[in-house]
Amino acid sequence: MPPRHSRLSSAGRLAEFPLIEDLARRFGATGRSVLTGIGDDAAILRPPSGDLFLLTTDLLAEGVHFDLTTATFEAIGYKAAAANLSDIAAMGGIPRYLLVSLAIPSGHTQAEIRRLYRGMMSAGRPHRVELIGGDTSSSRQGLFINLTLAGTAKPDHILTRSGAQVGDLLYVTGTLGDSLAGLQLLTGAHGRPVRAGTSLSKEARRYLVERHLRPTPRLAVGQLLAKHRLATSAIDLSDGLSGDLTHICEQSRAGAEVDMLTLPLSPACLDYAEAYRKNPFELALAGGEDYELLITVSPKNKTKVERFARSFDCRLSCIGRIQSRKRGLTVIDPDGSSHKLAITSYRHFEAKSSVR
Repeated sequence: MPPRHSRLSSAGRLAEFPLIEDLARRFGATGRSVLTGIGDDAAILRPPSGDLFLLTTDLLAEGVHFDLTTATFEAIGYKAAAANLSDIAAMGGIPRYLLVSLAIPSGHTQAEIRRLYRGMMSAGRPHRVELIGGDTSSSRQGLFINLTLAGTAKPDHILTRSGAQVGDLLYVTGTLGDSLAGLQLLTGAHGRPVRAGTSLSKEARRYLVERHLRPTPRLAVGQLLAKHRLATSAIDLSDGLSGDLTHICEQSRAGAEVDMLTLPLSPACLDYAEAYRKNPFELALAGGEDYELLITVSPKNKTKVERFARSFDCRLSCIGRIQSRKRGLTVIDPDGSSHKLAITSYRHFEAKSSVR
């Protein structure tokens, strides 16, 4: 939808309305549920009968969430969309409609912005996400990207953070720590190898960087768990396991215990940790942006969940259990000792790192 108050002044390299027309032509095709999409003051939608809307939004700022020296426009767009898709996955929903707002500094070209949208739609189109509008503005402080994604779900097929019960099992999809390792490789924060001659294979490096730049939203897993009511709560791992588990515990008024030896680690992450003397368990606890799902499951559904896991396109690992709020958050170390879980995940306004 055309913005009313934005003006792009980038020395002729970008023109506002030709840009919108180009993006609408290339990426704005919609189905019958969108009565009016890009081109009016607001989109008009016809939601599926009986469904509830799920709405999520993410703001990405250059220098905080991405760096144009380490990621392409396509990769930035893909990851921006994947972050929103992962939120819908954590709720057990179906993603449907996308709105994109940009604040663009001078010097960027229409071709660059087109590549940004191409990345977004390459993440969304496999899930039939439709671009229905947004806004554009100039920026004096770098590139800002704001995505709003609408999804739908049946009223009794929605997962939240607040349903965990004492005794529930903690499960996580995929592997953890890969994205943080990939970020450190991209930014040079990994340091030097432990000893001369030690190196990480090109395949492992490529895998970790790809896991950072192009994470996989676990939509099918979330939908299946919600449809069959197999999870009592869920959250996506965007800030890191230690912090996101805290959110579930706060919302559910509970505590949790995590067994470090059960944390799922990829061979590439283990190789990275060995090559650069990193603690792989700390990567798993602190690393955000893996966009895996953390779920809680009643013990009575353990067998059923693990049977369903065979149909998932990813690994499913039991990493602990929910305990009383009084016991708080604890972790069992590899040596068998137990102590309070430190919150080492990423937090805005407290971050030392410049890019996340």
